[in-house]
Amino acid sequence: MVRRAVGGGGGGGTAKVRAARRPEVRLPPLEPYDGGGLEADGDYDGLEFREADLAGQDGAGARFMDCALTGCVLDETSLPRARVLDSVLTGVRGVGTRLAEATLRDVELVGARLGGTQLHGAVLERVLIRGGKIDYVNLRRSRLKDVVFESCVLVEPDFGGARLERVEFVDCALKGADFSAAALTDVDLRGAAPLELSRGVDRLSGAVISPAQLLDLAPVLAAELGVRVLAEG
Repeated sequence: MVRRAVGGGGGGGTAKVRAARRPEVRLPPLEPYDGGGLEADGDYDGLEFREADLAGQDGAGARFMDCALTGCVLDETSLPRARVLDSVLTGVRGVGTRLAEATLRDVELVGARLGGTQLHGAVLERVLIRGGKIDYVNLRRSRLKDVVFESCVLVEPDFGGARLERVEFVDCALKGADFSAAALTDVDLRGAAPLELSRGVDRLSGAVISPAQLLDLAPVLAAELGVRVLAEG
């Protein structure tokens, strides 16, 4: 599949855009979570967290392997450096969830309602984020590889200084995104509607957009280049 890359140089030639590899999570039979509360550096393997209120709990450095979190409350839940592996999170909600420097690998996040989530310095690999609404997520200096945002709304996501490789936005609203100092490789933005950038339009080399999106971004691109657009007098 050949697609035209934006900012790829070389006289506007074509470049092949590699598709993201989606996670294939197959959970084993799960044991119910006993509700005893999260523990720092805890080990949670093959558990089902259903409607659990984890607000304000401290699970720093914890490992979640082959787990399902359904309808859980994550307000101010502290999970820095946590590892979430081969797991499915459905309908989780929370404000101020702390996942700085966490690792999410082979994870599905479905129908989430999150605000102010801290994921700076995190590593996301083979992650599907489908449905729901995520406001003000901090992904500064994070690494995203094989990540798909599908049918979700992202409000003012901060990708400042992040590295994105094989990342797709599919039927997704991207509002006020900050890509300042980010590095993009095979990032497909064509499915983002609207596609609104607050900063970092100069970092779109390595991304692909549609002709219609190019027209929408024209004022921002002109401002970045210092071009004044005036009607003939």
